[in-house]
Amino acid sequence: MARIRPGGSAGSDVGRDPGLCVGVDPGLNRTGYAVISIKAGKLVLHEAGVVRSTNGCSLAERVAEIGQGLDEVLTEFRPDVLAIEQVFSLVRNPKSALLMAHARGAILMTAVNHTAEVVHYTPTQIKRLLTGSGRADKDQIGRVVQAELKLDAPPRPHDVADACAVAICHLHSNGDPSRRISA
Repeated sequence: MARIRPGGSAGSDVGRDPGLCVGVDPGLNRTGYAVISIKAGKLVLHEAGVVRSTNGCSLAERVAEIGQGLDEVLTEFRPDVLAIEQVFSLVRNPKSALLMAHARGAILMTAVNHTAEVVHYTPTQIKRLLTGSGRADKDQIGRVVQAELKLDAPPRPHDVADACAVAICHLHSNGDPSRRISA
């Protein structure tokens, strides 16, 4: 599991906090996550990274790896809410949607085991709130996340930027549903 801690912040300093949100971009190969809160009206990135599953392992083992990796994050940060991107079926590649759904199941179970509220957002909802358009591309989302979190560069890989976007979407929707973020 690859983890990024901006400014050297440690998760153990963060207790149950109604403003703390873990955003998740589910995937079977890589699941992106971001731990973000709002402090004094500003977004604070506590940690972000990816949980990777091992190619060549069985589907059950890979799903378990995703659940275990996220369990570490939720144990450390103890968020009240987990915001997750909804699975959407791609007519061109339904197998990908099914594999993502397996990972998403492990994520949902882990969140419930940690008594975190689970909130779902569609990719269109996330893109529309962050950019004003439901059709924004990954690079545009990365730039908005970079600007909102005051980072030197967009988070990489895209799974991390997407997880940040989910958390930002939730935090802004929760505080003011009409708020639109500008890049």
